[in-house]
Amino acid sequence: QVQLVESGGGLVHTGGSLRLSCAASGSIFSINNVNWYRQAPGKQREFVATITRGGSTSYADSVRGRFTISRDNTKTTMYLQMNSLKSEDTATYYCNAYARGGIDYWGQGTQVTVSS
Repeated sequence: QVQLVESGGGLVHTGGSLRLSCAASGSIFSINNVNWYRQAPGKQREFVATITRGGSTSYADSVRGRFTISRDNTKTTMYLQMNSLKSEDTATYYCNAYARGGIDYWGQGTQVTVSS
């Protein structure tokens, strides 16, 4: 089992920055990659960014160049640095861990609201 807890969401003005955190606990050794997803009201959950076990990263086109995914040296906390925020970035952001055996774990989500 893996437990994920997100934090760092909040209200920010257009052009501002936020850093989201995802604290992982439990069977961390089983995690292959960690992803950030987001879901805006009335829309489907969408992929934002991923970081693999080896440290490779990739991003959705809509956030590339503005968002950065990273992790600490212990690989227990993952981050999503969000810069140049736009109103369309408003969503609930979820941390997801894809583990061995094809198991998905999800955090409870953290709300990000970008106002003009």
